[in-house]
Amino acid sequence: MPYLRDINVVISVLFFLCYFYQLVYLVIPLVKKDKPHAPAALHRYAVLIAARNEEAVIGNLIESVKAQDYPRELVTVFVAADNCTDGTARAARRAGAVVYERFDTQNVGKGYALDFLIRRIWLERGDVYDGYFVFDADNLLDPGYISAMNRQFSDGYRVITSYRSSKNFGDNWISAGYALWFLREAEFLNHARVLTGHSAAVSGTGFLVAREVLSQNGGWPFHLLTEDIEFTVHTVTKGEKIGYAPDAVLYDEQPVKFSQSWRQRMRWAKGYLQVFRRYGGRLVTGALRGSFSCFDMAMSIMPAIVLTGTGCAVNLAAAALTLLGGGPLLPVLLDTLRSLGGTYLFMLFIGAAAAVTQRRRIRVPAFKKVLYTLTFPLFMFTYIPISVSALFKKVEWKPIEHKVTLRIGDMVKN
Repeated sequence: MPYLRDINVVISVLFFLCYFYQLVYLVIPLVKKDKPHAPAALHRYAVLIAARNEEAVIGNLIESVKAQDYPRELVTVFVAADNCTDGTARAARRAGAVVYERFDTQNVGKGYALDFLIRRIWLERGDVYDGYFVFDADNLLDPGYISAMNRQFSDGYRVITSYRSSKNFGDNWISAGYALWFLREAEFLNHARVLTGHSAAVSGTGFLVAREVLSQNGGWPFHLLTEDIEFTVHTVTKGEKIGYAPDAVLYDEQPVKFSQSWRQRMRWAKGYLQVFRRYGGRLVTGALRGSFSCFDMAMSIMPAIVLTGTGCAVNLAAAALTLLGGGPLLPVLLDTLRSLGGTYLFMLFIGAAAAVTQRRRIRVPAFKKVLYTLTFPLFMFTYIPISVSALFKKVEWKPIEHKVTLRIGDMVKN
């Protein structure tokens, strides 16, 4: 089927046109240096942790907050023990956090827990905090994390995200796939964005929001399946630039079971669609008015899902029509494999760029770095059925179980 090859070429060209700028971003952090910081002022911060049945790991996160080289008296840890059925609240209090327990089975998700927590703080303590950090219970913070974020905050950014590393890169190809993607996102998206004067993007956890921004938003009114992306797009369409602190290192636990990974990434894919449905018009309007950050966010949340779904549908339809018409199936398979082969090589290049440039921050033996770079494209290929399913399937938020009980001393020692 000659037309199938043409369609795959067109889809590949559209991918290239949409994401060519991200190839340019691969070079930016290698050739451009960060601007020097202004003298840093000391600010008072609240740390927000929304936790659901995280008894095994939450104490280690709070311990890493207490171990910061930033003045301890200027940082208060708050935990929303959200619909917990274990000892999360007890473990958090024992570690030194202020804990509020929340029981609401109707409004479920991290966004609701964060809004609950922020409102309790405002009610009981007023506006004493200059900024609010948001972490997940499984995170660990490098000892210089808050100081590094504070330097960016002192430079004038009102929303800042950080460098996202992994606690369990070497567990298997799934955890490594996540880790390489987040390393690439940190260095070759967020870092490059800020170096070129554009806005970074908040991704899940490890970010700082100024009190004024939360006040303007009326708390945390972001409750779509990907509340972090919703917050990012809302912020960017308001003209705010999100900063990035490359030396603020956060360690995150990644799923190791494919069933967990499928469920989580299905939620992300569906959440991207929700965000585009709600904010797509504002992003397009902003891009047409000259905002590259709006264009960037639009490209980040939409075309990949649509183009992937279209490519799969076209190739499956071509195979079905060939079988029904009694034609040779081999040319169809060859065209499909050729397209997949090109995609594999492109993803291998992306993963290798992250693995090579960030190799000193990947705490596994060299052979695992090589092995999981080779399997990174396979991890990304699993997004194909996820993206297609997300177009049709109803998705609800469900928690991911965390079991990696490393302490920050273990990460620093390694």
